[in-house]
Amino acid sequence: MTFTSVDHSHMYLTVNRRLTFAASRRLSRGEWTRQENERVYGAGEEGTWGSGENFGAHFVLDGELDPRTGMFVNLAHVKDALDPVFEQRYDHRFLNLDTPPFDATPPTCENLARQLLAEAERACASLTARLAACHLDESAGTGATFYRSGLVERDFSTAFSAARRTWSPHMSEAENLERFGRAASPAGHGHGYRLRVTLAGPADDDSGLVVPHETSSRALGALHACLDHRNLNLEVRDLAGSPMTTECLARFIFRRLAEDLPVARVRLHETPELFAEYDGERVALGLERSFSAAHRLRNPDFTDEENRHVFGKCSNPNGHGHRYRVQATLAGQLDERSGTLFHLGRFDEILGGTLGAWSGRHLDLEVDEFRGKPSTGENILGALWPRLDSRVGRMLVRLRLFETENNRFTLRSTGSIRS
Repeated sequence: MTFTSVDHSHMYLTVNRRLTFAASRRLSRGEWTRQENERVYGAGEEGTWGSGENFGAHFVLDGELDPRTGMFVNLAHVKDALDPVFEQRYDHRFLNLDTPPFDATPPTCENLARQLLAEAERACASLTARLAACHLDESAGTGATFYRSGLVERDFSTAFSAARRTWSPHMSEAENLERFGRAASPAGHGHGYRLRVTLAGPADDDSGLVVPHETSSRALGALHACLDHRNLNLEVRDLAGSPMTTECLARFIFRRLAEDLPVARVRLHETPELFAEYDGERVALGLERSFSAAHRLRNPDFTDEENRHVFGKCSNPNGHGHRYRVQATLAGQLDERSGTLFHLGRFDEILGGTLGAWSGRHLDLEVDEFRGKPSTGENILGALWPRLDSRVGRMLVRLRLFETENNRFTLRSTGSIRS
């Protein structure tokens, strides 16, 4: 069977470069009382000199794909452009004193993401791609994103453990066993769930936050108390009569939190590789798998010198390789009878089988799609999309490729960068 690459003009492609910095900062306003600062910013454990974080800044770029190089920007050039900004202004700094405007503006995650995007746009002005967003990981549990459009989002992550029987009361015993297998056992099973909640702005001018700490912690704390160390089928009254699936649970969480918070979407991880999302309109199901492959970035029409100039060390004549991680996300209307979006076993089989055809290969020498084009992350996604989408009922909406911990590529079926 022959597969053609995706037409990127009808898709939305972004690349992501991650950089890190270590900094201290103090979240408080001098004109506020201690009680007000604690209500807005938290427990108030920060002293005069603040506290520290290891920040991870993800810069998201878009642009026009160059068919000769298979890229719209070389991510090494993005790093080269941004390194001086981090070195001179952010890394190993006390932001409140060393990094204006944070001598006057609270260095919240929201404000930092906005300022970093503005500085990155200036630093990368000569590159062929445009900055679309900056996502800043503040800690393992919090982050924020500032978009080119001006939209602000705040992320909170939490974990809970719960038992459940994956089961739909609308189906027969045989249908449940066929759909859910061992997960439908009457004895149940358990998961250590990981939940990411994304709130949408605007950020308050005085506090620099989308919502005060008191508001977010109260709502998330109540949700945690409702679900943690519970048998979801038996002990959560509001889930009675609903299919007990990760998709339905994500929808339930969204609706409960939306009563008190400006929720944009939630992502619920059942395992590190499997998650469901809900944004108030549609349900999504994501699955992640990996494959190991060698490659060399080069254009056969370029000279060796041109390839070295364009691709740098990635054009090493003897090649190099990666353990690629691929995250595929399907979306559509939930089947209310089963509580599922897509048969999980089938999804796993399709994704694993598709990636398995490339695993243990040299992409440029052994995979037809790359015999005439560079095996960049952008082109890998373009080749993978039709292979997957044709087998999942055209439900694929997002495909991500993690090449390294710092380089990520994303192809979407819509023009939205969000999520």
